[in-house]
Amino acid sequence: MIKKLRSVLTKRKKSDGLRRQWGTEKNTEPLGIVHDYPSVRKVALSRIAIIVTVLFWVAYVVSTIVRQFYEGPHTYRFILESTGYLFVMTLLTFSALMYLIARQGAFQRFSKHVRPPRAELEKFFEDNQPSITTLIPSYNEEPDVIYKTLLSAALQEYPSMRIVLLMDDNPHASDAATAERLEKTRSIGRKIEKLLSVPKKHALLALSSFESKPTKRLTPAQIRKLAKEYIWAADWLDNQADKVAIVDHVDIFFADQVLRALADELRLTADALNASATEKVTLPYVRALRLYRRLVWIFTTEMDVFERKRFASLSHEANKAMNINSYIGLMGGKYYQQSTPEGPILVPITTRRKADVIIPDSDFVLTLDADSVLLRDYCFRLVYYAMRPGNEKVAVVQTPYSSFRGAMTRIERLAGATTDLQHILHQGKTYYGATFWVGANAIIRKTALNEIVEKEWVGGFEIKRYVQDRTVIEDTESSIDLALKGWKLINYPERLSYSATPPDFGSLIVQRRRWANGGLLIMPKLLKRHREHKRLREPISYIELYLRTNYMTSIAWASFGLLFLLAYPYDSRLLSPLVLMAALPYFLAMASDLHYCGYKRSDIFRIYGFNLILLPVNLAGVLKSIQQAITGKKIPFARTPKVKNRTVAPFIYIAAPLAIIVLSLLTCWRDFMAENWANSAFAAFNATVAIWAFVSYIGVGNALVDLWRGATDWMYVDIKPPVTKAPVQDLSLNWRAVLYHGDTDKHLPLGVTAYDQELQETTV
Repeated sequence: MIKKLRSVLTKRKKSDGLRRQWGTEKNTEPLGIVHDYPSVRKVALSRIAIIVTVLFWVAYVVSTIVRQFYEGPHTYRFILESTGYLFVMTLLTFSALMYLIARQGAFQRFSKHVRPPRAELEKFFEDNQPSITTLIPSYNEEPDVIYKTLLSAALQEYPSMRIVLLMDDNPHASDAATAERLEKTRSIGRKIEKLLSVPKKHALLALSSFESKPTKRLTPAQIRKLAKEYIWAADWLDNQADKVAIVDHVDIFFADQVLRALADELRLTADALNASATEKVTLPYVRALRLYRRLVWIFTTEMDVFERKRFASLSHEANKAMNINSYIGLMGGKYYQQSTPEGPILVPITTRRKADVIIPDSDFVLTLDADSVLLRDYCFRLVYYAMRPGNEKVAVVQTPYSSFRGAMTRIERLAGATTDLQHILHQGKTYYGATFWVGANAIIRKTALNEIVEKEWVGGFEIKRYVQDRTVIEDTESSIDLALKGWKLINYPERLSYSATPPDFGSLIVQRRRWANGGLLIMPKLLKRHREHKRLREPISYIELYLRTNYMTSIAWASFGLLFLLAYPYDSRLLSPLVLMAALPYFLAMASDLHYCGYKRSDIFRIYGFNLILLPVNLAGVLKSIQQAITGKKIPFARTPKVKNRTVAPFIYIAAPLAIIVLSLLTCWRDFMAENWANSAFAAFNATVAIWAFVSYIGVGNALVDLWRGATDWMYVDIKPPVTKAPVQDLSLNWRAVLYHGDTDKHLPLGVTAYDQELQETTV
């Protein structure tokens, strides 16, 4: 079936704009859900790599830096150069060491992880059914992308689940195409509920029929009847998979790993039941009841849509965090709608008045990005883990997302490789208690969110912040907030979630610039936690502190450090083969991890060049953090574009990689003429991999288009549509505003746009 899908994919029309680039991967099969047990040799080599890195770094400091100072005298310039070079290389080596330590922790977790048997999970959820609400924030997303995300969440095998799509688009779009897309998006939930109603009804009837005839043990005929129910459900899922329109590798993954994989698992259960019936092995009634309920749980879900921008009483700040916060702040409440000049507001009900809006509370909240997909038992296993004795203080449990395989572009493939490497490192961070919440997916205990909530009053309305929006990496700051309150965060050691990676350089810029922004601002919170635990004589381990520090700030020092190495002509006496030997274990380990994740070991060079052309992007993100620290103003949240066509890259991010290439070539020539062979070789290597990365991941043609677009954009201005003025008599006195505000001031405290105000005033 996979070959059939691939043939369909390769035969699609060129007009789709999704032609596969040369140098990508055609294999769409993902890695296994459970990580392979690392061999004794691999674990031993991992430990040796850590030791070798430290020893060679110490040897370099003693044999080169200390010796140079000891042999003196030296000029003031040399002292500054040697101190600066040592500082930069120490930070880079520290980051390499943290990589090695994190992967060593991951190996320890992989070697000890034992998957709980399904029978134990079913037994647990028979008596324990904590409620869960899945929140899927969405902004300007394609309906087809949201459909796959919602359906993957709806097919979770979980007894009590509510799924809410949090649409953050302007609900009153004037453009006809946009309005049509929004209406289509709003209807996705109803479409999925209607789709699942058929298997749900079938499963409920089967369960009701079985419960009406209780018995201690099932006969072979009853067991075969149960097997037929599983086969029916599997056939229905396979039929849905056959209907999936295959456009790209994400569609292949959805059809194979979400729909068909669940069907295969149900069919395997049916085969086991038929085998037991053939051998005349009786099945206990309780076990059979759980199997019937499993089918009901798979196809039962409640879908809803919520648009915070419809209500003037909710925050309209343009970021994902406040979209989530607005809904969580309403959970567990009943509200009636009250009309105001600024639009409807939600007022909590304190009497017996009938509610217009009821938002149930839940024990857990699952946050899921609109371009992510969950495998079938994500909720089943993660909630079970959070509910086990001893895990009462686990606030967040997640599986760091993996990338969809079979990427259509080279840059998406390589970005996916770095994503899969980060999956391993995040698993290792949990081993040392240094877990960070990765926002693409997470199951969060509601009581933990209630402990870190911050409240403020804006324009007469209470605004609650559970997830911090001070920076654009809101999940990272919230991780520290939870840790300050004594909560734990866990990365479950399996691959149960997948998310899209940017397919072109323009969209990748938006994502990576956002990732590089905010870590420096959060560091004071981390240091505060360290001091607080030290004061309470409960100090956190230094490895945890170092791993968290590296995660939040390494982009800053690595970017500036690499910039200095590229641009400044350091004295050749500071160079030594020992520096390369200290870095060698890191690169060998990364090459090994790439091979483990199904990529090429040689991709290590492509990643190096990839990071070179991303250097200006990372620097821009770091400088934005510094700007925010100085000005105190929030940086606007830039969402990663999710479009079928290519996203145009800003002029500076095309010109800067070209400048890096030219600078490396000039440095190579200058050092070659000065017979500074080591520096010349380093510059030549940088120029080579940067040119390769530029051609492969940006493209000469795309670069020329983006440069021309950036150079000529200033010549054009947007034509604003004519504004139709309201009749004069309507402007004489806005009596609604006077009665509501007490004056005619038309400021809108929660950031409602002038367009929204005009629309609301004409419709109230």
